[in-house]
Amino acid sequence: MKRFTSHPEEWGDFLDIKINAEEVLAKELSKKPKLGTVLIGSVTDAYQPIEAKYSITRSIIKLLLKCSFPISILTKSSLVTRDIDLLSQSGNCEVGITITTTDECVSRQFEPFASSPKSRLEALAELKSAGIETYAFIGPVLPGFTDLSLIFEALRNKVDFVMIESLNPRCGNLDSIKDIVRRIKPSAISYYEDRRTAQQRWEQVKKEAQKLSSKFGIPIKGFYEH
Repeated sequence: MKRFTSHPEEWGDFLDIKINAEEVLAKELSKKPKLGTVLIGSVTDAYQPIEAKYSITRSIIKLLLKCSFPISILTKSSLVTRDIDLLSQSGNCEVGITITTTDECVSRQFEPFASSPKSRLEALAELKSAGIETYAFIGPVLPGFTDLSLIFEALRNKVDFVMIESLNPRCGNLDSIKDIVRRIKPSAISYYEDRRTAQQRWEQVKKEAQKLSSKFGIPIKGFYEH
């Protein structure tokens, strides 16, 4: 997405605050029929820390509720629980939280600005108890780091379903990922450098996930492969 901006900084090192987002959305909603679901957080996380100050996402949710639009949210932040009072008013709303690992140390390396795995799992439980449909987005699956068995066990009674995504080697940050792998677990680097076996590993991931789905009673809504 950086190519659509004029920022010289690396992706992730800059933030544009769209303070007129509510106004722009209101105009769009006035012109378009109510078709489909509005996905919040498909490209950039809508609950970054600065949201606590500006409440842009909260204002957007209020507007969507007013127009009776179905809402789907995907985030890595426990801040989403702030808006439970609004989300629980919708009869057609789901909230997904990305869970890449349950290991706090690993998460800090790969997701330094995201909420901790523990707080994300607690957020899912809180959302679920409020009657909101919840799901976990397990992705990307990081070979050598993502332990599906631990994740499924941690998700028990917290989500309605899961979605699982493979690592995208064309995502633009593979070199940065490799640097982290070499630093914290050199023995796993072969997974990231030898793409010839990637398909075989992905098939193993799907088989393991399906077994865990049956074991813990958590449906898998989709696998996403790159």
